[in-house]
Amino acid sequence: MSKKYQLFQTRRQKSNPHQTRFTNMDPTANKSSPLLVPGAVAAQKPVAGSPMGSSYENQWLAPEEKQRGTSPANSRTGSDAKSSRASSDSGSPQITQQNPNQSQQQPRPTPPRKSQKDMTKAERRALQEQQRLEKQGRIAAGLPKSAKKAAELESTNKKTQQQQQQQQQQQQSSGNGDDKQKKKARAPKTDQNQVPWLMHLDSPKRPETSGNKDLHPAVLALGLYFSEHKIVGSNARCVAMLETFSKVIEEHRPPADATFARNIQKHLDPHIAYLLGTRPMSLSMRECIRWLKKEISDIVEEDPPLSDEEARSRLIEAIEHFIRERITMADQLIVQNGLQKIQDGEVILTYGKSSVVENLLLETKKKGIDFRVIVVDSRPLFEGKHLLRRLAAAGIDCSYFLLSSVYVALRSVTKVIMGAHALLNNGAVYSRVGTAMVAMAARDKQIPVMICCETYKFVNRTQVDSLVLNEIGNPDELVDTKPVFNSCHQTHPTPNESALSSWREQPNLRLLNLLYDVTPSKYITLVVTEVGLIPCTSAPVIWREYK
Repeated sequence: MSKKYQLFQTRRQKSNPHQTRFTNMDPTANKSSPLLVPGAVAAQKPVAGSPMGSSYENQWLAPEEKQRGTSPANSRTGSDAKSSRASSDSGSPQITQQNPNQSQQQPRPTPPRKSQKDMTKAERRALQEQQRLEKQGRIAAGLPKSAKKAAELESTNKKTQQQQQQQQQQQQSSGNGDDKQKKKARAPKTDQNQVPWLMHLDSPKRPETSGNKDLHPAVLALGLYFSEHKIVGSNARCVAMLETFSKVIEEHRPPADATFARNIQKHLDPHIAYLLGTRPMSLSMRECIRWLKKEISDIVEEDPPLSDEEARSRLIEAIEHFIRERITMADQLIVQNGLQKIQDGEVILTYGKSSVVENLLLETKKKGIDFRVIVVDSRPLFEGKHLLRRLAAAGIDCSYFLLSSVYVALRSVTKVIMGAHALLNNGAVYSRVGTAMVAMAARDKQIPVMICCETYKFVNRTQVDSLVLNEIGNPDELVDTKPVFNSCHQTHPTPNESALSSWREQPNLRLLNLLYDVTPSKYITLVVTEVGLIPCTSAPVIWREYK
């Protein structure tokens, strides 16, 4: 022991004489600590005769401190300060004890590679065998024999592969962008040119006749006529549909295990769906189909049940009776009731073409009443031209105006008479687009407005605008016009074509061709029906009476 240490022990014993003495431990023992603290001395059992302080000091006294001859008591504050200073400098707290499990989890440092001089003969032989196998692998892969050159070549290959992958990714991303651009370029032909807030309405489409071999040929032909607007007008469409269904019913033969009455509706459903897919049905056509299904259900409920021939003949007779009573005879009665409101010297304005209004005007001319007719028409169907031709051929004094000049036409008008596609439950009129504009202009000029409508067109439906339910026509009909050669067309690149012939290629251009509109009841003065002259607000009463 050093002299300083002995002096420290004697002073400690004098200051604490009641302390138990233990035999001193060997302070120079350098056994590993169970706590695996580097530089720590393993704790040993105290021996009698030596003081507890010496055992405690020898247990935790580092060898470096013993060589310096410093006492733990004197150096505790300094070591604490140094440890705190070191921890503050390093930025992490000092760990004085270490868990054996944590020491096992720490990765062991890889030993440095031995040089060939330090290797044994077996290790050198294993190294040479490994190098020989690596060399053979490089030769088989087409790489140079030298490991250095092979590593350089592999690094260059990796760089080129990475560059190629980046180029491929860029090409893919650009390809995706091109695809998106192509899709956007193709989109104007389908969706981009449609009005976004009217996407719920069915767009016009040509019927497919090739995949409908099970349908009746008359139904296929009727669908083509509807889609191409060869048959227009609510009465004409309803009559054509009912007559076609009559042919289908007459030629239908049910299977052996079913009766005609129970199988005919199942047979008619695909025909109705086909017509609905070619062109949206008008409200009056829907009412006719609803009536037909009710007649079929009444035949099914007959007791005793009817035979197939009896059910077929009864259904055909019901269709003929409906056409005769509810459409043909109803138009004649409307004409008789409408004659009461036309006097000599009248100037009557009508819009578009209505079959019942045409019959009323022709019958008025036959009665010898002197009157004049102003026909207002609009694009793209120009239905008023057909009415104008018929009236002029009958010797009626006529004038022709477009819808944009309706206020000019109303200067000398005394009465407005128009047709309707349907009369809604709230008294509003659902008719050809432009009817509401004419009715509002007439109301502004204090001119009475008369609507001629059959009772089968009264529907139990309420509609306050023209956007919830409507039909969209072909927008190309708005631009398929003959070019007019004037000063505006001198600089046109293709003066032989219409100015909007390529409108589908412009994604910011949208054409809207609505076919119907809704006229509120406040703009309608009178409704002429086969049951008499009624206000439009009596529509629900008539519907309950005749349905």
